[in-house]
Amino acid sequence: MEPLLAYQSVEVNFNGLAVTHNISFTLHAGEILGIVGESGSGKSTLLKAAMGLLGRNGLVTKGNILFRDKNLPDLPEPDLRKIRGAEIGMIFQDAGASLCPIRTIGEQIYESISAHIEITRAQAREKTLGLFEKLRFKDGQRIWNSYPFELSGGMNQRVGTAIAMVMEPSVLLADEPTGALDVTAQRQVVGELLQLRERFGTAILLVTHDIGVVSAMADMVLVLKDGRIMEYGPARQVLQKPQDDYTRKLLAAVPKLRRA
Repeated sequence: MEPLLAYQSVEVNFNGLAVTHNISFTLHAGEILGIVGESGSGKSTLLKAAMGLLGRNGLVTKGNILFRDKNLPDLPEPDLRKIRGAEIGMIFQDAGASLCPIRTIGEQIYESISAHIEITRAQAREKTLGLFEKLRFKDGQRIWNSYPFELSGGMNQRVGTAIAMVMEPSVLLADEPTGALDVTAQRQVVGELLQLRERFGTAILLVTHDIGVVSAMADMVLVLKDGRIMEYGPARQVLQKPQDDYTRKLLAAVPKLRRA
């Protein structure tokens, strides 16, 4: 089966300095690939490269990022904008910070949907409340009418998931979706992501520093260090029988609770 998303020998530069080197991997329909590694290893950069969000100083200088046989870095901005959000969704690390504080959640979701299809506010509201219900949000109408500052950090992160999925994209890029959340909120977000995969067949590219999240979700794991691949393979193999010394050190650094 052809992959939905394929990175082929990708190198990303910032100000002429390479920060990722020869990165290759694939993501198939319904698959969850977890990317792990230290801070600064290039995890988030790989997601931003696919979405064209590297900023003025960032550039994909080598390789391809193929989505349905289209090389994303080569697409003109208008063509990439049609894919971004509609076919490839993204959850940002701090979803609350990516939301406009002076506009309601509903207005922001309506704007996101109407950028891709002709739709009325009433239709957007109905579509969104249906997704809220599938994700088991309590009081979806209240969330639709709320401003971000009226919601908890965990709920804003969950709203970010809903915004990323409201167009039912085939690929979801999740950048540390549980990073700033307490354990209860983390569990909710993980459950919702797995539910989206189950309901919509969504393929998920998951960036995280949390080995527990990767263990709970990922089918495949890619380990990065200093912008280079240390290990790549099935999650069970990488997490239980790592082949690379760096992977073993990374797993050994995970805190473990011990009973007295």
